[in-house]
Amino acid sequence: VAVRTESVGPLRRGSAVLEGGVLHEDESLLVVNKPSGLPVHGGSGLDGGLIEALRRLRGEPGLGLAHRVDRDTSGCLVIARKRSALRALHAAFREGRVEKRYLALVAGRVQRPFTNEAPLERFVKRGGERHVAVTRDGREARTRFRPLAKGGDFTLVEALPDTGRTHQIRVHATHSGHPIAGDPRYGDKALNRKLRQLGLRRLALHAAGLSFEHPKTGERMSFTAPLPDDLLPVVAKLTGYEPED
Repeated sequence: VAVRTESVGPLRRGSAVLEGGVLHEDESLLVVNKPSGLPVHGGSGLDGGLIEALRRLRGEPGLGLAHRVDRDTSGCLVIARKRSALRALHAAFREGRVEKRYLALVAGRVQRPFTNEAPLERFVKRGGERHVAVTRDGREARTRFRPLAKGGDFTLVEALPDTGRTHQIRVHATHSGHPIAGDPRYGDKALNRKLRQLGLRRLALHAAGLSFEHPKTGERMSFTAPLPDDLLPVVAKLTGYEPED
């Protein structure tokens, strides 16, 4: 099993929103460290997103998203450079053959690992805004949570989604009594206001790692993205977390 955590430098310096850079690049795909606040694609009143910007910057109109990451979530995002790679990656994500690892700062002290299997249903509000709720007739969903570092009132958890429902980790965290810090949609609004005073101005959810088989070679590849500078100081202050070297 090959593990790669390659970094080939930032995306072109002309685009400040893409300074997170590329974690890996080959003839079939890119793995990008997406910044928080940047949508993966245009739509819903947005002129454009990461994929449109990348197509322009690189002169590759055929670039395609292998999966989605919420606008306010940072971290690993896979982009296909060939149609064959896109089909293979879509199948891998759809069939659950991609291991996804997230880090989230949540309210409360999480003492031990737990799993939330509440079914989720997606609703579309006026204007196209998506909202997800736990319902009896929702789709199957499963997220595993494991505490990594604890402070007085907050815990940094590892979240491992076994399914890929919209807003799954965010909704399951809130449903478990541990809303993600800075979550404007499913979180604690009063708590979020206090956290803004401590410097948290974003959703504290980060796609920290991905592992999957390369669509062409079949080689198992793993990629990691450390907590970004707009999240790490607050996490460290509230939980005492120290990233591994």
